[in-house]
Amino acid sequence: MPKVVSVIMAGGQGSRLFPLTKIRSKPAVPIAGRFRLIDIPISNCIHSDYRRIFVLTQFASVSLHRHIFLTYRFDNFHEDFVTLLSAQQTLESGDWYQGTADAVRQNLNFIKNQGDLVLILSGDHLYRMDYRQFVEFHLRSGADITISVTPVAAEQAHEFGVMKVGRGGHIAEFKEKPRDPASIEAMRVEESVFEEYGVPAAGRTHLASMGIYVFNWSVLKEMLETTSAEDFGRQIIPEAIKRKKVFAYFFDEYWEDIGTIPSFFEANLNLTQPLPKFNFYDEEKPIFTQARFLPGSKILHSDVARSILCEGSIINNSRIYDSIIGIRSRVGEGCAFDRTVIMGADFFESGEELALHADMGLPPIGIGRNCEIRKAIIDKNARIGDGVRLINARGVQDERADNYCIVGGIIVVPKNAVIPDGTVI
Repeated sequence: MPKVVSVIMAGGQGSRLFPLTKIRSKPAVPIAGRFRLIDIPISNCIHSDYRRIFVLTQFASVSLHRHIFLTYRFDNFHEDFVTLLSAQQTLESGDWYQGTADAVRQNLNFIKNQGDLVLILSGDHLYRMDYRQFVEFHLRSGADITISVTPVAAEQAHEFGVMKVGRGGHIAEFKEKPRDPASIEAMRVEESVFEEYGVPAAGRTHLASMGIYVFNWSVLKEMLETTSAEDFGRQIIPEAIKRKKVFAYFFDEYWEDIGTIPSFFEANLNLTQPLPKFNFYDEEKPIFTQARFLPGSKILHSDVARSILCEGSIINNSRIYDSIIGIRSRVGEGCAFDRTVIMGADFFESGEELALHADMGLPPIGIGRNCEIRKAIIDKNARIGDGVRLINARGVQDERADNYCIVGGIIVVPKNAVIPDGTVI
């Protein structure tokens, strides 16, 4: 089998996830109370036995670098590695990464000789995939480039790059987020193509790119060195379809592009359901993350239903429904949470720190007493005072303030923000 090197694109600003990306990159955003989005592709690589991994970073990367450094350390007796490649000034280039393709182009010298095939992944999707099956399809088809695709309905087509795929999986045409109804209709895929790969159409008519690619090394090198194209989806792939053998790999399991606050919110809350779409409880293929050695959660006479309580938390006589309580969360007595994601804290406050902050008029990190929070995201290290009500009382859809945002009707309290006692939002 040819050697495979993985390249994870983790440099995006993620502006649609603001304010969760105010001081961190999108792949560093916490999910499920104790993981980071970057843990998903890295874990998939490890389970696929593709352990030569480059992570390309750029925007607000300190948090992401710290997490990767503390989490992914392989032994000295194998060639495995997780290597960070940040945007940097060199004699060849003095620019920031201008797009996904440009990011890989600027790092070709590091990637060369590491693998015969290059697996390019996104750092901010939620899914579980055995990349070996993806690579095996690529080799069987004799492709130069293979793109992982997932079926979507016609009304979703405008959200993705969509492909016209024929018999055998050959990609004939690619359009990036088509808006015109005629263009969307022209990209419709015949039901027989779905059936060829054992994928039920089930009312789905289009194939969306997942932003996951396998390139033959020589093809990737040629495509990047002979053009100045900056982005894979908008430029490299459409050009490659004209010149190279480009095939589609069908993936019909759960996959979510965590690109917006509503999609992030719903993906988290779905994890609290009895049978969530994504399973973090798979013992054979766990999602890896930083080992923190925290104590178990302490729950003092609380009413909890359909919720996830992460380690190191202290819950005092509260009601928690359909919510996620992240690591090191402190919840005062008399609180009520409904459809809420609390990310927790990066550290425990000592008694001396609690006293010092109290003298400064700051609430402790966590949630104070007698708080009501509904349909909200509370980022790490936020300080929510006593008697706070985060319920979107005015029914606002979108609003931005110094210490909170409302996005799509969801209240978001940024990292390190302070909400004083008695505040009603």
